[in-house]
Amino acid sequence: MLNRFREKFDFLFAPIANKMRNANPNVITGISLIFAVGAGALFCLSSPEDALKNNFLLFGALMVGLNGLFDLLDGMVAHLSGKASAKGDFLDHAVDRYSDVLIIGGIGLSAWMTTSWIALLAMTGVLLTSYMGTQAQAVGHKRDYGGLLGRADRLVILSVIPIVTHLLLYLNVSLPYFNLIEWSLIYFAVVGNLTAIQRFFSTFKWFNRGQK
Repeated sequence: MLNRFREKFDFLFAPIANKMRNANPNVITGISLIFAVGAGALFCLSSPEDALKNNFLLFGALMVGLNGLFDLLDGMVAHLSGKASAKGDFLDHAVDRYSDVLIIGGIGLSAWMTTSWIALLAMTGVLLTSYMGTQAQAVGHKRDYGGLLGRADRLVILSVIPIVTHLLLYLNVSLPYFNLIEWSLIYFAVVGNLTAIQRFFSTFKWFNRGQK
């Protein structure tokens, strides 16, 4: 959903991208992956018992934010420097998928999860959402960014929820049935799969309008 407003906020990051215009966009993409590795590792090592001591949740949230920032900057730098290419676009999307798996996988393997099926369904929703968006373009339609849970939405949630979880632990506040991190992945599982289905039918409607 946030992708619809992305261009309105590009001006905030344009000065940073302009200063980096001589950098290789693919290197910036690679740096975003490093932050995803860090986020996944920190989330994986975090636990409800030690979160207030080691602050891994907070550092993990910072890593997710930096992953999103560099993921945004690589495309902006590529266009500003005239280095945009299909190869770079392919690399960017491949790295994004690995980043998604690393971050959500780190959470799924952590002590925050009481059951593995939540992370599995969340991962399925995330990957299918991205697949449906790019597959629409692959069959000749436009790339589909529609739906309630695009990558920008996921990164904002994965940056904010760990911080709120840390605060709830500090205040000794608990939620019913699941902790906040589990609830966020349940949201990914439900809304992610609904977004994938929405994109599927959007492309199917395009076919039915006369495309083959």
